[in-house]
Amino acid sequence: MATRGPYAKGLAKREEILDVALEEFARRGYDRTSMREIARQSGLSQAGLLHYFSAKEELFLAVLRRRDDRAIEPEEFSHVHSVSRLLGAVERNADEPGLVRLFVSMSAESAVGDGSVAHDFFVERYRWLIEEIATDIRAQQDAGEFSSAIGAEDAASILVAVADGLQLQWLLRPESVDMGERISKLWAVLKSGNLPTTDS
Repeated sequence: MATRGPYAKGLAKREEILDVALEEFARRGYDRTSMREIARQSGLSQAGLLHYFSAKEELFLAVLRRRDDRAIEPEEFSHVHSVSRLLGAVERNADEPGLVRLFVSMSAESAVGDGSVAHDFFVERYRWLIEEIATDIRAQQDAGEFSSAIGAEDAASILVAVADGLQLQWLLRPESVDMGERISKLWAVLKSGNLPTTDS
């Protein structure tokens, strides 16, 4: 049943705010982005913006979470993840350079010091994301669809690392890097179990 009335309008305005905030954070960075400017571009007063997001930190985290919570269909959001969602997100990221730039810059900033907005977000993000994908891989192993040559958590960690690393390569050389194709090739290798071996 379709959502109607004030609630639907509220959801639409929230999405509009997130779109504006993404552009501002990507262009100016977290520290130089003002809630006043986001409110102005969203057609709201600053008090009106605070009705949706009580602080800049809350808005910033909502922008970052929105990326991981987006499913195969861009308008679908859910705080669960899987291998197929990761592959789909990597493929779709080529259409969202602003979000990719924001994510890469803030992930680098998160390594600078404990307690920052970015640090706490990315620590929790990687814990949750690897756990979710590892759970999916274990289910595929139990069904005989994924090789047991590599552990589920190791495979999940590698996939996430490659997904995030490909973004930086793509930003530097967008004409030369097909993120979706490369991570799909890696997934095929991991799934088949045809992994390189080393002599002991």
